[in-house]
Amino acid sequence: MGGARSGKSRFALADASGIPGEKAFIATAEGTDDEMRERIEKHKSNRGGMWDTYEEPLRVAGLLREIDRKYGVIVLDCLTLWLSNVYQSDLDCDAEVDGLIDSLRDLRSSSVYIVSNEVGMGIVPANELTRRFRDTAGFLNQKVAVLADEAYLIVAGLPVRIK
Repeated sequence: MGGARSGKSRFALADASGIPGEKAFIATAEGTDDEMRERIEKHKSNRGGMWDTYEEPLRVAGLLREIDRKYGVIVLDCLTLWLSNVYQSDLDCDAEVDGLIDSLRDLRSSSVYIVSNEVGMGIVPANELTRRFRDTAGFLNQKVAVLADEAYLIVAGLPVRIK
């Protein structure tokens, strides 16, 4: 967890790379414009060939269940992008969050790294939708952290262990 461009993904990939077994990367970002497509390609290039990539903007809970026993480690990047995708869809946000938490609780064989933004450390947003998103992201991060064996806040590229 950390702010924008704090080194969250780099930290997760570096740490997860040391875990034996096959490796999966779940990418929730969508290339909706040229700049985002460029970011996605850069991320792919930085991962190299040791990672199987799944591009899944919405159905992350089902994908985690599907690939759990196939991989020694899974990196999910990024939880807040996923939540943003859910908000923009016709899906029930509360049901999707509950489903994701249930799938994480049910995982048995894979180590999972989850990259998420900390969006609640700034000013209070001016509109209701943004405040609701910030609050949901904060509650989602809390739920994921409860399940986690370890949790890190990444600040200026430096990991600070918080759990």
